[in-house]
Parts: sequence; structure tokens; C-alpha cells
Amino acid sequence: MNQWDEAETAEGKVMQKQQELEQKQWVLLEKAVLASTKEARKSRIWGIFFKLLTFGYLIAVLAIYLQQSNLNGVSASTGGHVAVVQVRGEIASDSEASADNIISGLRAAFDHPDTKVVVLKINSPGGSPVQSGYVYDEVMRLKALHSDVPVYAVISDTGASGAYYIAAAADYIYADKASIVGSIGVTAVSFGFPEAMQKLGVERRQFTSGEHKAFLDAFAPLKEDEKKLFEALLNNVHQQFIAAVKQGRGERLKDDPNMFSGLFWSGEQALELGLIDGLKTTSQVAREAGYEKIIDFSPKPNPFDQFAEKFGVSIGKGAAQVLGMDSGVALK
Repeated sequence: MNQWDEAETAEGKVMQKQQELEQKQWVLLEKAVLASTKEARKSRIWGIFFKLLTFGYLIAVLAIYLQQSNLNGVSASTGGHVAVVQVRGEIASDSEASADNIISGLRAAFDHPDTKVVVLKINSPGGSPVQSGYVYDEVMRLKALHSDVPVYAVISDTGASGAYYIAAAADYIYADKASIVGSIGVTAVSFGFPEAMQKLGVERRQFTSGEHKAFLDAFAPLKEDEKKLFEALLNNVHQQFIAAVKQGRGERLKDDPNMFSGLFWSGEQALELGLIDGLKTTSQVAREAGYEKIIDFSPKPNPFDQFAEKFGVSIGKGAAQVLGMDSGVALK
């Protein structure tokens, strides 16, 4: 074999190796493409599954919401029923027990032609005197317009402070023997940090126009004259509360020096004091009225709003309340 033949043989071997290497590369590339295609197919399947699951969840929530909306607007004839409106939780403008919600339920209940009895079903520690006063006044107005429909207040666990303010507008108040009833008083809570500011060496710069514009500033020492002014304000709201209770309960109230002191009692004790008329449940009231059918006219919260609130909308408010920064006046 001459040199040319050897060169050609060597060159052929190199080309053969290159072809084999290229073939292996193509095989590997093909496998990679096939694997990638399978993964993409799996991803698409899972993507479709989760989209369908999300869509089904939204449909279920919408169905529940529509069902609740239909229950809120009871239009069919019932042949006579007891209408219930819930007063549940803290009474505040942005809570479930806001005056807007309670009054909407009351108006819907009274407007239904088959409503024979209206029951305020109460489980609340109280709250805003303004919101409580709104509801009290509206109950009085609706009673005057619908004198043939009696109004009952039924207290479950708690009917204290602003919640009792509302209950006092009813014709009759009932509770359980262990319910918490009363707390006819007013409170406002805040904190003061003037000494802490001095110790930290922090200078507070505040500019106001008006002698009392910085009234109850948490970072300034409490002035005695402003303290008296605020106590007079609380006393005025307290007197409004007392007047509403006396108007609603009348001669049923017993003469007791602690009646309007802010103390609360069990249902059994409240009965002796004339704060309630008996120990009954909503079902008992309905049966004794002769209408066992009970329909809840309370406005139902939007489930989407509930979802958002549970995931943090109310966290800031709760933190403020824990730190004592929510210093609004409350009936307690």
C-alpha cells in the first residue's frame, strides 16, 4: 500500500467516525425533543385541569352567591312567617352588624306582606353609639308604621352595650338564663406616650390652629380641662343611651342604683331587673306566635368580599385595635 492509499484509508476512517458521531448526536437530539414534547403535553394537561378546577370553583361561588341573593329577596307567599334580622358581632359602620345592613334587613322584613312577627336575633358585645342609635330610631319608626307587627329581641350569648341599645327598641326582649345582658355605659380607650418621647429624645413638632385642635394627642401630656371636656362628651352620650333604654323599657325597669353603671348581668339576673321579659329562644317565640316558619332577612355578605377580607384586608384594622390606636367612642 502506497502513501496515497494509506492517506485515503485514514481519511475514510475519520469521516466514518464523524458520521457515527453525528448520528449519535441526532439520536440524542431526537430523544431530547421527544422528552420535551412529552413534558409539554403533561404541562398542558395539568394546565387545563387547574383551569377547569378554578372555573368550577368560581361557578360554585357564583351559585352560592345567587342562592343567597334569592333568599335575601323573599317574594313568594309564605302564609305567615316570623322574620329574623341578625345583629351579630361588633356594631360598626364597616362590619356585618352595621346600621345599613341591619336596617336593610328590617325594612325588607316589614315590607313582606306575610311577615307576622319581626325578631332581632342578637349576639353582640356592642360598638358604635351612632350605628346603634340609627338602628334604634329605625325600629321605632317601623313599629309606628306597622303597629300590627310586634318586634322581639332575642339575645343568645351576648346582648351588651350598643347591642342592648338596639334591643331596647323592641316590644319584648328575651334571652337565655346564661346570656350576658346590659352594660349600659360608654367608653373610649387610647394610650399616651409623652414620657417615652422624652426618654427617646424625640421632639414632636405639631402645628395647629385652634386651642383644642390637638385634643387628646397621644404624644402630648393630657390636659385637665380637655379631660373634663371629653368626660362631659361621654356623659352626654351615656345620657342618650339611658333615655333610649327608659323609653323602650318603661315601667318594666326596676329601681336599681347599678342599672346604668355599665355593669352587665346574666339573663336570669336581667329578668329580675326588668332588662328582659323572659327566657326564650327565637324558635320558642315563633311557636308561641303561631308561625313556626322562620325566614332570615339579614343581608348576606358578598362571598368575594369575605374571601378578600379573610386574606388580609382587616389585618391593619385589627393591629390598630390591639395597639389601642382605634380610640373611637363605643357603647360598653
